[in-house]
Amino acid sequence: MSAADKIRHKFQTASVVEKLIGINVLVFILFYVFRTIAFLFQLPSDFLLEWLVFPKEPGEFIFKPWSIITYSFMHSGIWHILSNMLILFYAGSYFLSYFSAKKLLTFYFLGVIVGAMVYMLSYNLFPAFQATGRSYLLGASAGVMAVLVGIATRIPHMGIRLLILGSVKFWYIAAFLVILDVVQIPFGNAGGHFAHLGGALFGYFYSSQLAKGNDIASGFEKAVIWFLALFEGSKKSKPIMRTVYKKTGHTASKASSSKISKTEKQEKIDSILDKISKSGYESLTKQEKDFLFNAGKDT
Repeated sequence: MSAADKIRHKFQTASVVEKLIGINVLVFILFYVFRTIAFLFQLPSDFLLEWLVFPKEPGEFIFKPWSIITYSFMHSGIWHILSNMLILFYAGSYFLSYFSAKKLLTFYFLGVIVGAMVYMLSYNLFPAFQATGRSYLLGASAGVMAVLVGIATRIPHMGIRLLILGSVKFWYIAAFLVILDVVQIPFGNAGGHFAHLGGALFGYFYSSQLAKGNDIASGFEKAVIWFLALFEGSKKSKPIMRTVYKKTGHTASKASSSKISKTEKQEKIDSILDKISKSGYESLTKQEKDFLFNAGKDT
């Protein structure tokens, strides 16, 4: 197998979270390579950035509507992308245990879109920003916050181990980051913080509606099926994965969960979630974790 084939296989078998992170990192590297080359040969480079980032002016946005998505793949520096990707990795990994890959992409990209709209609205509504010159939004934070708050809303009491802090409940982490954005608004990057809050608000609202049985973004999911196909990989890799995991507990759990009725399945899920809220995720048995994992993939 050639190096190119290995890379392709690795990408196809990676999770949707790993692929999102990979694409963000790749774009970050390519953009800074481009800027370095432009600097060395004294070529203009800002024009590319301006065509991809999201503007605060509605009139400018009309001429580059793609920027409502492309801005999320642009980052201002290494710490910017590092913090976003770390949060996405941990929050997204838990997210996929309760929701499908399609749902994660829906949370992520609608969080990006809502965050951009909140950014534009805030800069054109509040008097504090009336004297502000040209301003642009960039970074994946709004989408990342939508995923983080979305899963924190679903499993608020699950304990997450954080190095020196020990076990911290999911909703504590989400609440801390939201409060941090609110208090930092007067001290700089106000538009960015408003975008983060917009993504967080969407994540909370969408997750809450899903818990009530209302999928308010079902139409958007259909619009991103082509993007989901990219993340799921080619059909050729699927038989390999089925063969490798044919006899594992995950497959057995999935087979058993498919035989029970939807009502019984939901009752079992609710029972497991109640156990998590009382005793934490670590209190679950391996069978319960497997069942919840496979049930989440079918959501």
